[in-house]
Amino acid sequence: MSLETTIIEVTIDNISEYPQVICFINPKHEFYYKKVDWLKEQYENGLKTKLLYLKGEKKPVGFIEYVSGEHCWRSVNAKGYMFIHCLWTNGKKYQHQGLGSLLIEEVERDGKDMLGVAVVTSDKSFMTNKEIFIKNDYDIIAESGKEQLMVKQFRKGPLPSINNWEAELEKYKGLTIIYTKQCPWVARFIEECEPILKKEKLEIKIIELKSAIQAQKAPSVYSVFNLIYNGKLLADRYISTTRFLNIIKKEISI
Repeated sequence: MSLETTIIEVTIDNISEYPQVICFINPKHEFYYKKVDWLKEQYENGLKTKLLYLKGEKKPVGFIEYVSGEHCWRSVNAKGYMFIHCLWTNGKKYQHQGLGSLLIEEVERDGKDMLGVAVVTSDKSFMTNKEIFIKNDYDIIAESGKEQLMVKQFRKGPLPSINNWEAELEKYKGLTIIYTKQCPWVARFIEECEPILKKEKLEIKIIELKSAIQAQKAPSVYSVFNLIYNGKLLADRYISTTRFLNIIKKEISI
């Protein structure tokens, strides 16, 4: 089946026309605008967000977010490379039709004068699986748990590397949440967990990472969300408030 596709770059000037760029959060929701504000700041650093549309479909069926490695929000050193934050394609109807590859090709065109393209993939949720990148000739050059740092080099140069995020964990005592607004779902969770903290009378330190440099020194590869207790990483993905409470009860015995 041949699909007719269109890729739209969402910028500070047209973002109001493409609300789907904010990860399925309703534009009427306050956290939609938290991500919009974050995007506006990052567009100034060269961040790109693009939506993939199919002829006959009103909503996008694909999305990609990427930026130069110097400005990436993951615990990696990827200077000289274009770095992919997020990639998704939506709907079983169009699986295995090459839509993800089309979006990857967009990144590669924009990064053609750089050393290559890098991405962190994962066998866990909320991150792209490595298979789509293997299909597009990317190599795994480093692994950390279930995360993989993958690269497609265009020319010789230093390879990216995973930063020593485990050493960062040792800095945090007590119960701590470290997060970024790169993911609006995580930003929403920070607000949603407040009633639990009050009810259980939990003392917790909440730290927002406000720059790419800070995110590159986060205490997990993913960087976006970090739930820590006395130097132990309890969760490194967005979690529900129910899951949050269950983890806290298990680890802290409240």
